[in-house]
Amino acid sequence: MANTPLMPKATAVWLVDNTALSFTQIASFCKLHPLEVKAIADGEAAQGIKGLDPVLTGQLGREELEKAQTDPNYVLKLQGSKVIVPESKRKGPRYTPVSRRQDRPNAILWLVRNHPELKDAQIMRLVGTTKPTIAAIRDRTHWNSANLTPSDPVTLSLCSQLELDMEVEKAAKNAPPRPEGEVETLMPVEETTSEEALAAAFSKPIEREVEEEIDADAVFAKLNSLKTEGDGADEEEQS
Repeated sequence: MANTPLMPKATAVWLVDNTALSFTQIASFCKLHPLEVKAIADGEAAQGIKGLDPVLTGQLGREELEKAQTDPNYVLKLQGSKVIVPESKRKGPRYTPVSRRQDRPNAILWLVRNHPELKDAQIMRLVGTTKPTIAAIRDRTHWNSANLTPSDPVTLSLCSQLELDMEVEKAAKNAPPRPEGEVETLMPVEETTSEEALAAAFSKPIEREVEEEIDADAVFAKLNSLKTEGDGADEEEQS
């Protein structure tokens, strides 16, 4: 924020240790609660934070600081910082809190199943993962594949619904166009239930039945011939 000093807690630590300002003055300048400043002074908060000199960074004038120390009711005014903080432009995978990292494989599995049009780079942006992990989940070679459960990354707080919608929309725009005139629709009922369609669908089973019938006739013919030969042999023995 424009009215907040750079690294307010570190600035508060320095002011507590190096000035005679009141807790209220420090809290007002650093946009903190006076009790939080008191906790810093008592060593109960901001432990391990190195103090940042606001005079050195150009956020507070030396005369301004001296004037505030002589007047407990004086409100410090923030000057323009000499330190230029570049605008944050996130590149690469999103940072995921440690408490949520165990949910990433479940979110990846959900994205792979429900939005196969998403590219690996888009999944990496959404849930903060790596290409090898995505590939392992796609190929079911992930070490914990048997225990993974598809879970919406939005409900897992890994990304927002707006971010997910934007990536899905982008993937849909980048998808290869269908041939001109081709529309993905279901075939009419008349075509799927016509005699030609049914004959084509059941042509192979019908052929097998015909073959089985032919084989059965051949077997019966063979049996009849054997029976005839057997009867002739019996008549010769009797004669």
